[in-house]
Amino acid sequence: MLVEWIAFALVGLVTGGAALLALPSYFRAARRMTPGTALAGALVGGAVAHFSLDGRYPAVSVAAAAVASGVLTSLLARPDHAAGRAPAHRHHPHRPGTHRAQRRHRAV
Repeated sequence: MLVEWIAFALVGLVTGGAALLALPSYFRAARRMTPGTALAGALVGGAVAHFSLDGRYPAVSVAAAAVASGVLTSLLARPDHAAGRAPAHRHHPHRPGTHRAQRRHRAV
């Protein structure tokens, strides 16, 4: 069991490090939080998989740790704050003089 916990921790640290190295601009504000979240996700995901599989399939538990770590790390990614990208606005601000006149429906 101790070896699996070490494997879960290594998977989490590798996932967090890979996220910071591959997409550094997506994790600008959360540089310290990214490896910590990846580590916590791997430990929790690996523990849940280990206990739900009754410890019979350690490779599956490590894979589940990697998936949980990746999912939780992806929650921290902020592509809208990446360098060189303009923020995507859902609604355009109202500009005076650019609206269309409302049509009125005819009574039938």
